[in-house]
Amino acid sequence: MKLSSRLLILFGLIGLGLMAGSVMSALVLVLQSGMLSAIAIQDVCAFITPAVIAMAIFYRRPFHVMCMDRAPSLSAIFIVLLVYCISLPGMNWLVKLNQEMSLPSWLGGIEQMMRAAEDSAAEITKQLLDINNAWQLLSVTSVVALLAGLSEEMLFRGAMLRTMQDSRLGTHAVVWLVAFIFSALHFQFYGFLPRMLLGAWLGYLLVWTRSLWVPIIAHTLNNGSVVLFSYLANKGMVADDFGDHLGVPADGAFPWLAVTSILATIGVAVWAHHYFGHNASHVHDEERPHFFDENG
Repeated sequence: MKLSSRLLILFGLIGLGLMAGSVMSALVLVLQSGMLSAIAIQDVCAFITPAVIAMAIFYRRPFHVMCMDRAPSLSAIFIVLLVYCISLPGMNWLVKLNQEMSLPSWLGGIEQMMRAAEDSAAEITKQLLDINNAWQLLSVTSVVALLAGLSEEMLFRGAMLRTMQDSRLGTHAVVWLVAFIFSALHFQFYGFLPRMLLGAWLGYLLVWTRSLWVPIIAHTLNNGSVVLFSYLANKGMVADDFGDHLGVPADGAFPWLAVTSILATIGVAVWAHHYFGHNASHVHDEERPHFFDENG
């Protein structure tokens, strides 16, 4: 099957999943079953189901091709944790820069729509993160961190990136193209740049480790930390904006911490690339997951 046909099927399934998820989520909200239930349904319908169906159509062993049959190594988990910690100041600064971006005056109408969409998403996020007890913490973490990390990685990295790897595009082009799509489909344009960078990091983690569970862990960590900090803030244990201003300089000051964070993150990422490549070269061919195997 040609790549164009595969992409047409994949995006068609995503569209159908979005429509089905929207209808079912709306029904759940009408029945007052809760926003978390609606989000969980959307994740399953719009992300997991299209990914599994598409890869089952394209390949004989879909979960093998999606690299879900290889456990993450402890070294990979350590690198995920390390990069999360050292990248935080730099990401905070990039988030602030992205939020302050504005379009030319002749695109004022588009900017107003983008701002409205951003405000709507922010309001939903605020409601989700109004966590005041352990049960709510567990529930929100399960959906916003665990299920979101699993579902989005299965679609964007496991299915979309893997399918595009069969094109004539190079690995870097595919990773960044999927990262662009990943960020765009969130429809939150004032967080587009940092989210695209996160998507690229998740893509490289899959390419380097050949295990989808590594980007799933990284994605879950990113979302889960926001949930945890919000819970701690609601309990009065930390400030409301705990961690958000780390690396963001005062007006007029040079962002030394943010720049150092970005350079350190790039350095660790380059080292990780060589580290995983060196380890892969010591794995016997029959034991190595065939990430680029056309037949799966």
